[in-house]
Amino acid sequence: VQLQASGGGLVQAGGSLRLSCVASGRTFSRYAMAWFRQAPGKEREFVATIDWDGTDTDYANSVKGRFTILRENAKNTLYLQANNLKSEDTAVYYCARGRGVTQSDDRDYYDDWGHGTLVTVSS
Repeated sequence: VQLQASGGGLVQAGGSLRLSCVASGRTFSRYAMAWFRQAPGKEREFVATIDWDGTDTDYANSVKGRFTILRENAKNTLYLQANNLKSEDTAVYYCARGRGVTQSDDRDYYDDWGHGTLVTVSS
């Protein structure tokens, strides 16, 4: 699966962004998906995950209540709605395809990765 993430940008603290990830290649709806992020000088960390049909999701504690992961299988698209952004959310955000249908926060569960989209939150 080829993954193309977009929607990043510069936003003030308290603002919102909607990230998108369009998939091509394999059947998008057969796989769980996730968002990870990597801040400068830090390791890539889990943000949110969603199962194949969108009924089961999980979030990192740091974004719970502020971020929402969604998918539209008919459009082969994954979304991350990020609200009430904080300076610590500044990072490159990556979408990833899981090996199976169930969601997971384990980075090793994901085989295909997009190139990432940069989110910068100014305080």
